[in-house]
Amino acid sequence: MATTIRIHEAPTGPPLAVRAATAAWLLAVGSGVAETVVGVIGAIGDDTPVVAIAAQIAFRAVVYGSLFVIIDRYFRQGVPWSRWLLAGLLGIVGLATLVIGPLQWLITNGDFTTLHPDATFATFAAIRTVHILAVLAAVPLMFAPDANRWFHRK
Repeated sequence: MATTIRIHEAPTGPPLAVRAATAAWLLAVGSGVAETVVGVIGAIGDDTPVVAIAAQIAFRAVVYGSLFVIIDRYFRQGVPWSRWLLAGLLGIVGLATLVIGPLQWLITNGDFTTLHPDATFATFAAIRTVHILAVLAAVPLMFAPDANRWFHRK
């Protein structure tokens, strides 16, 4: 009977930084979906026209679905353009859209006594915080040294 010698092979999957960035990006997209759900619930209660709600849901479904595919199929696999797209689209533009509303409120009003922190407000604030933190984690992770090697290996 012949003895088989196994040689340890280097892992072929993405490095830890890319896996962590992927998880952070998916968390950010999931947070965006959760924010949409909370927003839709609030819009229904505010007598917002159904057509406007449906249009927002359709638009966001296309955006979040596309981002999921880019993250899962291209970014995770090390396709270089996907990293730059996510950095620009989500890391710069997306992050700006997440913080501009609260910053505008703070600049124009800034009176915390005018807030009415109910359960919806607390839920939205918690989700938004997770969303922002996920983006802030994903961007540096996808430019870590082992991530750079992963995206330049081809």
